Amino acid sequence: MARILLVEDSQTESRAYAQILQKNGHEVTTAENGEQGVQKARENLPDLILMDVVMPGLNGFQATRQITRGDATNHIPVVIVSTKDQETDKVWGARQGARAFLTKPVSEKLLLDTINQALAG
Repeated sequence: MARILLVEDSQTESRAYAQILQKNGHEVTTAENGEQGVQKARENLPDLILMDVVMPGLNGFQATRQITRGDATNHIPVVIVSTKDQETDKVWGARQGARAFLTKPVSEKLLLDTINQALAG
């Protein structure tokens, strides 16, 4: 299936999402913060990125903007997965280049459907 970069600072959530993705045939790489996410996106050029927002240092909005505006990474779809659920957060995520915005907790079906839609273009 797809190579997915999971950018999430919570080890518990990272493990849970990684298990769902791997169980459904995806190859998963993880990053613990925005800086690491941007670096791994540039190095590995994944097929899709799942991005948390609230992280120390470079937050998910800033990392999404760097990835979606970078020459080497602007083709990679970014799906934000966050506890932030305000309409302004969703609009801001889209303005940073995110293809979709999911609010935690996310059901397995919604997560996989959203990933498939983002990968389809």
